Amino acid sequence: MKIYSEHFGMLPDKREAILYTLENEDGLSMKVTNYGGTIISLQFPDKNGISADLVLGEPTWEKWIENPQYFNCIVGRTCNRIAGAKFSLDGHEYQLTANQNGYQLHGGFQGFHLKLWDADIFENENGVGVVFQYLSADGEEGFPGNLKVKAVYTLNPQNEIAIEFFAETDKATPVNLTNHAYFNLNGEGSGNIYRHELLINADEITVTDKNSLPTGELASVAGTAFDFAKPHPIGERINHLYKGYDDNFVLRNQNGNLALAATVLDPVSGRILEVLTTEPGIQLYTANWFDGTQPGKCGKPHEAHSAFCLETQHYPDSMNQPSFPNVILRPREEYYSKTVWRFSNV
Repeated sequence: MKIYSEHFGMLPDKREAILYTLENEDGLSMKVTNYGGTIISLQFPDKNGISADLVLGEPTWEKWIENPQYFNCIVGRTCNRIAGAKFSLDGHEYQLTANQNGYQLHGGFQGFHLKLWDADIFENENGVGVVFQYLSADGEEGFPGNLKVKAVYTLNPQNEIAIEFFAETDKATPVNLTNHAYFNLNGEGSGNIYRHELLINADEITVTDKNSLPTGELASVAGTAFDFAKPHPIGERINHLYKGYDDNFVLRNQNGNLALAATVLDPVSGRILEVLTTEPGIQLYTANWFDGTQPGKCGKPHEAHSAFCLETQHYPDSMNQPSFPNVILRPREEYYSKTVWRFSNV
């Protein structure tokens, strides 16, 4: 196991972003920066031992500073959408920044993905990793409370990457953290992900309106384009939908313990990704809005459906939906969430 750090880039205010490289003996390696807790590359061999970068991203540091697509970064204080960019809590209505068509998406204009986090590396019996820490001030993007956040990324010898989130606050506030990784198991720039075979341990999705905001209802996936209870190629029914998948799946039997949420197999490379999480939901997004005008890391343009995201989370807009799992963190409580990406090949 190895871990080392190097200069990555300078922000306009002259603060330095650091790039951390984590490697194990099987060829799984990850480069991650303290700017947004963003994964810059993730390498793993295919069934023939040939390595490829499995996450999409920007070609230059200057583009990473902006990262409008939320490539492989921490999103918060709450991921996903908040209807009307507002919520009521303990008799007070909080107005948030509305960075997307009148609602808030992924934490607002200057969410956690655009913050320079404090960072420390570690090595122990479980592997190598980086601890990122950030203090989100009371009122940031409209959220109440000073929120102390810690994100721990660990790479182990078993070809697993674990992402753990911890948070505490001095005032009640919603918290819903995730990493917004864009995967293509055949490698970045290799084309669409239609042949990737996906299984999601879910029987329902949260129903949404035309703006992808939850209505509060749940709907069965049985017999629909959302039915991944048994493995199906992602592209098999994607054309039944407007643009593609961008939906929260209600995970089966989630009780706060780490459990298998999804499995993806790329039959071309033989690579397999298993996603385990403590979270009750997972958002499947298929990079629907890429239009081929922006280049990726390898120089080829980002095309629609050239990646999939499996964002582990509490349900979107939960602070406005009483029937959804609670996302309110209160003083003297600790927020904790863990997601594991397990890689293998056939």
